[in-house]
Amino acid sequence: MPRIWIYGEVSDGRPAQVVLELLTRARQLTDGVEVVVLDPDGAAVVDELGAHGAARIHLGTETAYRDHLSQPVADALSALALEHHPDLILFGATYNGRDVCARVSARLGATVVANGLDVEMAGDQASVRSSIFGATQDVATEAGGPTPCVLVRPRSLVAEPGGARTPEVVPVPAAVRPEHCRVRRLESVAAPAAGPKLEEAAIVVSGGRGLQDASNFALLERLAELVHGAVGASRAVVDAGWVPYARQVGQTGKTVKPKVYIACGISGAMQHTVGMKGAKSIVAINKDPDAPIFKLADLGIVGDTLKVLPAVIAELEKRTG
Repeated sequence: MPRIWIYGEVSDGRPAQVVLELLTRARQLTDGVEVVVLDPDGAAVVDELGAHGAARIHLGTETAYRDHLSQPVADALSALALEHHPDLILFGATYNGRDVCARVSARLGATVVANGLDVEMAGDQASVRSSIFGATQDVATEAGGPTPCVLVRPRSLVAEPGGARTPEVVPVPAAVRPEHCRVRRLESVAAPAAGPKLEEAAIVVSGGRGLQDASNFALLERLAELVHGAVGASRAVVDAGWVPYARQVGQTGKTVKPKVYIACGISGAMQHTVGMKGAKSIVAINKDPDAPIFKLADLGIVGDTLKVLPAVIAELEKRTG
């Protein structure tokens, strides 16, 4: 059976959601999936990783893993990989995951496959599915060589508990190089947010150029508040500076899979739809009846977004009292 490792990124004292997604997929491919957790809060995530099928957890809790950016983490993970020679290491394509993956692959001289959507194994050979040409085609790429590293997009897989076990916890010896501790993280500030996270929301309300002005995103904020959803955006409005990059949905933004996705004034360019086409139901509002978004929509409303949204909001406010 192939030996699959997962970089166990920790976020706010819990495993990052993408780690649970990767664990769910990895346990379908092999038995005995191992997770490398390098974080001062790592001990707190052992049970949840075990509930999702982790058989062994390499655990390091040095404060340096958090205080000195990604270099001490990459040092420790690289040393472990050189000692144990896993057949594959999976990373979530998060800010931290990409940073660590790049450093680890360089230290190992390993192949990297980025922007993966799924992983298959044939013996000890990994094959990674990804989208190209604006998500018009899917391709499979062999991740060759010893210990290839694969970056998988968050929300491209589904996290499900299963294979519950009490994982073996193996302490990771401290391998912190002094020269990699010259840069220290002094402060971490989370942007204030109301409502659910964009990637985890059951309902996502996204806006595009059809909103005409940044101030009109207030309509989306109100609609999202009424339906307990999150606000997203197309790349065009992010590039225009209307909303922060953290709200971008699409190939170069976040992938979302809500129960309902409401596209307001979004034409439906492939760059955007690759990040939301997995929604269970898609509602599109656009004044152009030929907009590509209507080809994906389960419900399409042909009309001016700035007239339709106030009417929808007024009706919801009436119903909620």
